[in-house]
Amino acid sequence: MRQEDIWDAETAQQYDTPGTGAFAPEVLEPMVERLAALADGGRALEFAIGTGRVAVPLAARGVPVAGIELSQPMIDVLRAKADEATIPVVNGDMATARVPGEHTLVFLVFNTISNLLTQAEQVECFRNAARHLVPGGRFVIELGVPALRSLPPGQPARVRHAEPGYLAMETYDLVRQRMISHHLRFGDGREARLFRTPHRYVWPAELDLMAQIAGFELESRNADWRAGEFTDESNSHVSVYRLT
Repeated sequence: MRQEDIWDAETAQQYDTPGTGAFAPEVLEPMVERLAALADGGRALEFAIGTGRVAVPLAARGVPVAGIELSQPMIDVLRAKADEATIPVVNGDMATARVPGEHTLVFLVFNTISNLLTQAEQVECFRNAARHLVPGGRFVIELGVPALRSLPPGQPARVRHAEPGYLAMETYDLVRQRMISHHLRFGDGREARLFRTPHRYVWPAELDLMAQIAGFELESRNADWRAGEFTDESNSHVSVYRLT
C-alpha cells in the first residue's frame, strides 16, 4: 500500500469530521494553544499538513504556517479553507521536500511519522526538520506508544475499538516493527467497507536517538497537549525536541 494511493480523493473528502473526533474543540484547542506558544512568535511548518485540521486554526491565531503534504487531494480540500498566500503548501514527501525560509517550529502530529515505513526514512524526517529550523528551533512530534502489552499471548492482532457499525483492529509484524491499522464499517447486511493504513511503530527511546542523530535534544515529553505527566501507562506522547 503506497501512501499516495491511501490518501486519495475519496479519503480526502471524508477525512474532516468538524466538531467531532480529531476535530473536536477539546482536542484541537489545547494543541493549537501549545503550538502557538512553542512557535514563540516565529514561523511554523507542519509536516503532513493534510486538510489543515491544525494549520488553519493555528494560522487564525496569527502564527504564520506553511506545510508539506504528499497527497494532492488532501491539499485540494485544504484549499477550500485557506489559499496559497495564507497557508503555502509544498506537495512532496515530508522526509525530503523543502519549504523556503526558516522556521522556529516544525510539527508532526496524529502519529504521522509512523507513516514512514523504514527507520532510515524516519531519521531523514528528523534531518529535514532540522534543515528548516533556526538554531534553537523546536520539532514537535505527537505519537502513540506501541500497544504491544495489550496483544493476546502468541497473537499478532488486537481489537482497539468496537462499537455498533464500526470495528478498529491492529495487526503487528514484530520482526519488522510494522503495524497495519484496519478500520471496518458495516451495517445490518453483509456488506462492509475496509480502510487500512500501514505504519512503522517507534518507541520513545528510539525516537530520541533519531533526534540525537539529527542534532536535536529532548526538551520535554508529556502524555498529552495539556502537559499531562508521561508515565509507563501513557498510551501516547507529545515530545518537543530543540535543535542544538
